[in-house]
Amino acid sequence: MDKESKLLQLRKEKINDLKTQGIPLYPNDFKPSCTIASLKQVIEQKPESLGQDGEHFYIAGRMMAVNKMGKSSFIRFKDSTEQIQAYLQKDQLGEDIYALFKKLDIGDFIGVKGPLFQTRTGEWTILAKEFRLLSKAMRPLPEKFHGIKDPEKRYRQRYLDLIMNDKARQIFLKRSRIVSLMRRFFEEKDFMEVETPMMQPLPGGAEATPFKTWHNALNMELFLRIAPELYLKRLVVGGFEKVFEINRNFRNEGVSTRHNPEFTMVEFYQAYADYEQLMDLTEDMFESIAKQICGSTIVEYQGVAIEFKKGWQRITMMDSLTQIGGIDAAIINDTQALLDFARDNDIQITKKDRHGKVLTKLFDILVEPKLIQPTFITGYPVEVSPLSRKSDTNPELTDRFELFIAGREIANGFSEINDPVDQHDRFSMQVRQRDEGNPEAHIMDSEYVEALEYGMPPTAGEGIGIDRLVMLLTDSPSIREVILFPHMKNRTE
Repeated sequence: MDKESKLLQLRKEKINDLKTQGIPLYPNDFKPSCTIASLKQVIEQKPESLGQDGEHFYIAGRMMAVNKMGKSSFIRFKDSTEQIQAYLQKDQLGEDIYALFKKLDIGDFIGVKGPLFQTRTGEWTILAKEFRLLSKAMRPLPEKFHGIKDPEKRYRQRYLDLIMNDKARQIFLKRSRIVSLMRRFFEEKDFMEVETPMMQPLPGGAEATPFKTWHNALNMELFLRIAPELYLKRLVVGGFEKVFEINRNFRNEGVSTRHNPEFTMVEFYQAYADYEQLMDLTEDMFESIAKQICGSTIVEYQGVAIEFKKGWQRITMMDSLTQIGGIDAAIINDTQALLDFARDNDIQITKKDRHGKVLTKLFDILVEPKLIQPTFITGYPVEVSPLSRKSDTNPELTDRFELFIAGREIANGFSEINDPVDQHDRFSMQVRQRDEGNPEAHIMDSEYVEALEYGMPPTAGEGIGIDRLVMLLTDSPSIREVILFPHMKNRTE
């Protein structure tokens, strides 16, 4: 029997012993009067009113440390907000309650009632007048000194990570605040928050492989959404001119430090706006959130200072390939010359790829990793932008941008197609690409084209990856650090 199994067996024996003594192990009648954080605010604001003759507080939390000294003991316990110390005395609590305390373990939930006092070192401490066991933990916590080093254990048993690792807790507290600030940003600009279907009869809004499911009552195949785009734009057709959705999307793709098959985005659409206005809006939002989360527009990410103050670089894809990617401008419009360039530089591109596909694959390898400071890339080819409006100056390109920070895509936006004929033709082009072997190409969505036939105003829309934004603002190297329960392979026994 290993050490962990022995400790578990000892805990189970202790639990049975407490049960035979008639001690309630999981009562539900202790009501805290405040959180530890709010109690500490009281200490800061009016310490003169506190003391052994002052107000009594009811505080509950998980025991994290115990220092037993015969007839008296100090414990440290924490709730969801903070940690505090309590002082327990046999004379104050009585022999039976103090004996119960001595049988408890780190990890148990307890309730304490009493006033505050300052120890000789000046630390404010609760003087326990009452002490209760609120929930007995069966399994021991990891040793505090060693913590949880194994990343897989941290992700698979996130609850332990949150108990033992304050850095993990802070990441998810910041994540919650980032989402809240984002929601407030849109609401203050008169956007309406909406919800659209997560199960869809046709997967659309992005080029990706969907997850499939089956609805028994409807007797039909459904797909978990890869993007909410086509439904949000139906709402613009219906007259809601500024909408946003903080949404979960699902894509049946690989898992990496940047990808999780289930992820969170905010997607928003604004009538009578174009893609350049959305770039301005994005700069405003990111600058505001960075200031409120990090206290500055300069955010350090993995040892690099990133400036979120608005005024970001904007460069076309073509210019980025020549100026950053090192491709000779003389061959930028020659598909075969680009394929030869790729071959000479050990970049794998299939010969049947269209010109736009070749350009974007070269961009992914030669340019994207070098875009560290916030950069908008504009002018994407029509072939890789099936939902983006064509440029008025060059019909081979679209009014689209992608935002890159720290060498990865953070957002994708564009002026929308509102010409139903053009949209039908783009879908048809995508269907041909599927027939040629691209399983992620967009399918024909005739019902969406029908919606456009009723008329959609000039509109621009954008999607922002919330997980990746949280990574940047919490200095997290992996997307698994910012998702509470990332997808993982089944545990092998």
